[in-house]
Amino acid sequence: MKNFTKILSLLLALTMLLCFPVAVSAAELEDAPIDESRTGSLTIYKYDLTNAEKDGVWDSSYVSTGVFDQTGVNDVLGGGSSALGNGETGYGYAIKGVEFSYVKVADIVTFSESENDSRTDSHVEVLYAIDKAKGADFLKALNLADGAQRYTNADTLDSTKYYYQSDVLIDALAAALESNSTVVKNALEAYISANGGAAMPLTDAYGKTKAENLNLGLYLVVETKVPEMVVSTTDPFLVSVPMTSVNGTNATDGGTRWIYDITLYPKNLTGIPSLEKTLRENKNDTGKTDAYAHTGTASAGDTIDYQIISTLPSITSESTYLSCYTFVDTLSKGLTYNKGDVVLEFFTDAACTDSVAKWTEADGKFSVAYNTTDAGESVMTIEMTADGLTEINTSKAVYSGASMVNSGYSDCTLRITYAAKMESSKDLVIGDSGNDNKVVLTWKRSSQNYYDTLVDDCHVFSYGIDLTKLFSDGKGDFSKVEFLMQNKTDSYFVKAELNEDDGVYYVVDHVTDKADATHFVPVKTADAQGRIIVKGLEDDTYTMTEVRTDNGYVMLKQGIDVVISQKNTDASCTIYGSDVLGLIQNDPRYANIINDSGDLHNMPQKHLEHKLLTASAAVDGKKVTMLEDNGSVNAEAPLTVVNTRGFDLPKTGDNGTFVFTVVGILLMAGAVSVIALVSRKKRSV
Repeated sequence: MKNFTKILSLLLALTMLLCFPVAVSAAELEDAPIDESRTGSLTIYKYDLTNAEKDGVWDSSYVSTGVFDQTGVNDVLGGGSSALGNGETGYGYAIKGVEFSYVKVADIVTFSESENDSRTDSHVEVLYAIDKAKGADFLKALNLADGAQRYTNADTLDSTKYYYQSDVLIDALAAALESNSTVVKNALEAYISANGGAAMPLTDAYGKTKAENLNLGLYLVVETKVPEMVVSTTDPFLVSVPMTSVNGTNATDGGTRWIYDITLYPKNLTGIPSLEKTLRENKNDTGKTDAYAHTGTASAGDTIDYQIISTLPSITSESTYLSCYTFVDTLSKGLTYNKGDVVLEFFTDAACTDSVAKWTEADGKFSVAYNTTDAGESVMTIEMTADGLTEINTSKAVYSGASMVNSGYSDCTLRITYAAKMESSKDLVIGDSGNDNKVVLTWKRSSQNYYDTLVDDCHVFSYGIDLTKLFSDGKGDFSKVEFLMQNKTDSYFVKAELNEDDGVYYVVDHVTDKADATHFVPVKTADAQGRIIVKGLEDDTYTMTEVRTDNGYVMLKQGIDVVISQKNTDASCTIYGSDVLGLIQNDPRYANIINDSGDLHNMPQKHLEHKLLTASAAVDGKKVTMLEDNGSVNAEAPLTVVNTRGFDLPKTGDNGTFVFTVVGILLMAGAVSVIALVSRKKRSV
């Protein structure tokens, strides 16, 4: 009976060490006692159970038994193969790139007591012997420092060790994680690293990793590296090697045998950050503050305000710390960065109203570098420095409570602002093609070889007016003609510069004083016509007023109103199709969405579909067909202005000349007589 009691006590203690709830059987073990000559192994399959549950193919009712489960887990969550964006193959919900580390923290010891030990009965119990020196930080993390709550009756066994009941260790670990998950996770991750812990290989494309030839004992297992999509690591857990079989989803032989080769299915929470780029015309150019949007229009020479919004992913422990959070921003050739004006600000809310930190380039939390692509596009790279990443990962400004789960700026909203100038040159794209502005976010976590990207873009549109100047008789001098252009919507005059090489005026500014406005003179073309081509106009109402023409021709009676309008098209700006290393990098489900169904609304990234713009124009209230420019349709509003000859004054002959001469002589004679008469009166007086 005493032997049976010893075995039963050992069985009960070991089963309580599992990281999943277990059911205990009182049946005697077939191969009892533990074979001390054997070693064990630990196999872990890592699946995205968060999204599996969301997709309805899995639920949290699964009870792990420590036994490999081919049909119940692997076939369901492993799924079929899918090509990833990085050229590799992924399987179902498997997560590749996760690292688990482990260290033995205790020996399994049988402790006996009897009446001689101040007990009223004989007592046998399994205890776990933890080295006082090596296990000090482990016990401290569990709030068991200096042997607190140890089984004191066993102190005489070995003065270098503390002896613990399984109940105490299990409850202490659970309470510590509930009280302050982030701090405890960090402490246990650091403990394994400092005490000779070993790292299991990164999980493969099937989500699998394995540690073999493990000495028997109690092990602490911690998730120490994760790929970019994992936002919350598995809680550190204790596992006994060997463990007693338990009843569960794929086993009914609980309590009947020892399991030396243990298979576990711990879950991860997954997710990704968000990214959105928008723009607006600067207030100094418009006199009003417009809302940020994915599309907008502006004139050449204007300043464009840009805003990049990114919601950071969750950060829950050192394993999930961000090791890279870099933005690569690209402007089309028609725009250039102002430089030196980049600002990063962190908010606790998505509406960006509750600011917790604001960084400028001078703070050293991020660096900004500029370069140019082979195509002539301007590129700006915003990269977090070591100091910036440290603050993002560990700041206490947002999460500082005792029950802290998140760390640093976890789940906060990052807003980046900067400005660029719309250039007054032929590089500016006018018309429906627009000027594309793309940003790519790259982020990594502790598993350095695993990264992901997100892409978003916005477009700024500009237009032109193509005025053809004619003389009715084809004989006028175009150099004598001048027009003024006024933006009636915003009440300013247009200032532009002529590029003599291509005969085009490019807008450079808008002025309120008419005297500072450009006088547009037609450029004579090869077909003997005059052209005034003005590029770089936003969508507004413009008045073209002829203020001078060649001698002998009639100027226009009044100005000509040219209205340039724009509206959304049915064409979406697709941001995911080019994201080949992004969402599909490490999750084949997203690859399937992009390549097969095309249902981008199911993406975890906020769906940022936005419609591109198309332009139309009217001249003096009558719709005109806009002209194409360098392949960009609806680029220029056309109009033709004709000056007709002026009416001739009546011609005068010889008789007329004689009459005028006689009249002149008589008038002069009369004047002389008056002067003489006045002079006589003065002398007589």
